[in-house]
Amino acid sequence: MIQYKGTVMTKMQQIPGVPHESGDIDISRLLGIVLDNKWWILSVAFLFFLSGVFYALMSTPVYRGDALIQIEKRSSVNPLGDLKTVLGEEENNGSSVEVEILRSRMVLGRVVDQMSLDTIVAPRTLPLVGEYIQRKNISRPSTPSIPALNNFLGRYNDYLPFSNAVEASVWGGETIDVGLFSVADALRGQSLTLKSLGPERYRLSLGDELLGEGVAGQKASFMDGAIELRVSGITAPAGAEFTLTKALRSAAIQSLSSRLSVSETGSGFVGNAGMLRLTLTGTDREEIRRLLDAISETFLMQNVERQSAQVDQSLAFISEQAPDLRTQLSSAEDKLNEYRVKMDSVDLDSESQSVIAQLIDVEKKLSEVEFQEAEMAQRFTRNHPAYQALMRQKSFLRNERDRLNARVEKMPAAQQEVVRLTRDVEVTQAIYVNLLNRSQELNLAKAGTIGNVRIIDSAQVSPSPIAPKKGLVIMSATLLGATLSIGIVLLRAFINRGVEVPEQLESIGLPVYATVPLSDDQQKLVRKSRSHSRNGHVIKGILSVERPTDIAIEALRGLRTSLHFAMMESKNNCIMVCGPSPEVGKSFVAMNLAAVCSQTGSRVLLIDADMRKGNIHKAFGEHSAEGLSDFLSGKVEWKTVVRDTSIEGLSYVARGLVPPNPSELLMQDRFGSFLADAGKEYDLIVIDTPPVLAVTDSVIVGKQSGTSLMVARYRHNPPKEIKLALRRFETSGVEIRGFILNALEGRTSANYGYYNYSYK
Repeated sequence: MIQYKGTVMTKMQQIPGVPHESGDIDISRLLGIVLDNKWWILSVAFLFFLSGVFYALMSTPVYRGDALIQIEKRSSVNPLGDLKTVLGEEENNGSSVEVEILRSRMVLGRVVDQMSLDTIVAPRTLPLVGEYIQRKNISRPSTPSIPALNNFLGRYNDYLPFSNAVEASVWGGETIDVGLFSVADALRGQSLTLKSLGPERYRLSLGDELLGEGVAGQKASFMDGAIELRVSGITAPAGAEFTLTKALRSAAIQSLSSRLSVSETGSGFVGNAGMLRLTLTGTDREEIRRLLDAISETFLMQNVERQSAQVDQSLAFISEQAPDLRTQLSSAEDKLNEYRVKMDSVDLDSESQSVIAQLIDVEKKLSEVEFQEAEMAQRFTRNHPAYQALMRQKSFLRNERDRLNARVEKMPAAQQEVVRLTRDVEVTQAIYVNLLNRSQELNLAKAGTIGNVRIIDSAQVSPSPIAPKKGLVIMSATLLGATLSIGIVLLRAFINRGVEVPEQLESIGLPVYATVPLSDDQQKLVRKSRSHSRNGHVIKGILSVERPTDIAIEALRGLRTSLHFAMMESKNNCIMVCGPSPEVGKSFVAMNLAAVCSQTGSRVLLIDADMRKGNIHKAFGEHSAEGLSDFLSGKVEWKTVVRDTSIEGLSYVARGLVPPNPSELLMQDRFGSFLADAGKEYDLIVIDTPPVLAVTDSVIVGKQSGTSLMVARYRHNPPKEIKLALRRFETSGVEIRGFILNALEGRTSANYGYYNYSYK
């Protein structure tokens, strides 16, 4: 027994949870929609979960290595004293300059050349799983030794793309060793294909152009020397292919720079030293370690070279000046000796000797200033403060020398000449000795230069990859799948705003005579016959006969009771079952309503008035010929087209052959006469009609029927569509007595507590 529990409400009352056309968002309804589609959402989320697992397993892991470098302010400690002035070293305000030098093309370019990073050798791999095969070192599968299969593969190998892909792909343990690879600048960036021909032989091609063949261990030239290649060894079977690319040097440097990051640890320079941490990422742990060590060593060497470069410049300047000073000294000594011999003897008093000593001291200082000026001119402009200070000192010494020369000019002529010659000898000798001492100091400084860079920690690579984070990838993929599926479900619900509860139909102004639940058994009947028809859903069998206790049939029995009172004032005993659009279940309602009405002992006639696509005859397992269209065409009489069924008291009329003008046939008086005559012999006539929004047949039939009912399908017909169908009938003067809400599903989104079904 089935009981209907509900609360009757007026049309003007507000119904909590009922979706309205105003577009208000109902959270409970949205939650119900999600719960109703939970299995579909879970299925999509599970598919995304599997995709995330597959991606996490197939993706090449990325590792990270680091090294630590110390930058000191002082470059060296010299036993002769502070040579800071000699080396021209300046104060360093931080390590930002060293960071830029580390990332410069000068350093990274040397590493690229040293490690041959512009030579890219890539094996051809299978799609999706190729990198995984290489990483896990999975061996190539052996070909089964079946003669017939081998003959088939050999004959049709060119027509089997997958077979070619397997043969050309490189599997675990298959490699080539490229010792030399150089190309012309015009060919940089272009990919060459190297195909193994068996033991120690290969073939090289550029696109579809065959360049030639070569032997492992021998240098080979291609394209008139534009390509030079030496493959040291091949451990791949015949057919395996590799891609060789000579990248642009700038591109290789940029690629390495994008993987390298340099950061200051702590607060930059603390005291006299700062720390730089080098971080490099990549897919090969050994390559990361070697690259980091190479970058550190290259940076260290360039730092030492930079520190000793200024010393080399000073030594070069001394080497140029020393021979000239030696010549000047010899010339000055010769002139002094000649003058003494010529004048026999010239005695100098204490004043003259004092002037000579002062002149020698001034000249020595002036010479040192000029030497420093020559060094400083190589590093600074004339506007530099240090350069300006040196020029002021030089001007002061020149003025002092002029003052002493003025005192010399007041002496006797013989003494003046002796003073000048003696001064030239002493000054030149002092400058020459000072130059030799400076040269020795610079040589010692160069030998003691070790730079201000020190490698604290050599490269170390993390044992576990930093990417992909498998747990995060899987969780993100699952959440993405769940979010996407929920979004699709909600979007579909918003787009398809079909009626969900009877109150939505009652708000239009007409009563709901029945709410027919969706029957699983009826779905089975539809699915059973769907493969036998091309016209969409086809019903084969009557549910009231197959499952008389089905919940949908119980709802139609309730409709039968309601119609008993609704038809008391009707002009005839004809009931038209119509609908706004196809696939709403009109035929299902009409057939089973007619069947349950006949079970009360009444004589019922079921008419298929859908002469275009009617399928009621298939529900009884018969053909459509000799039906309504044949009678209306005048081919047969109406009693001839009436067929008895296995259900006692139920007869039906099939649609007949599809006519070219169904609407015109229904408008003839013959159809009205048929209903009048049949109404005298039958207690009830149920007429199934086509959709009113598609054709006008329902309007014509409605003019002849005493009672008209409209079927609306749950979540299929929006209220606007139902209103449009009602307006179509009202315009033609046909009154719709009420609605039947069909295929109502027991969904959470529609279960607002106003009605439910229970079993006893």
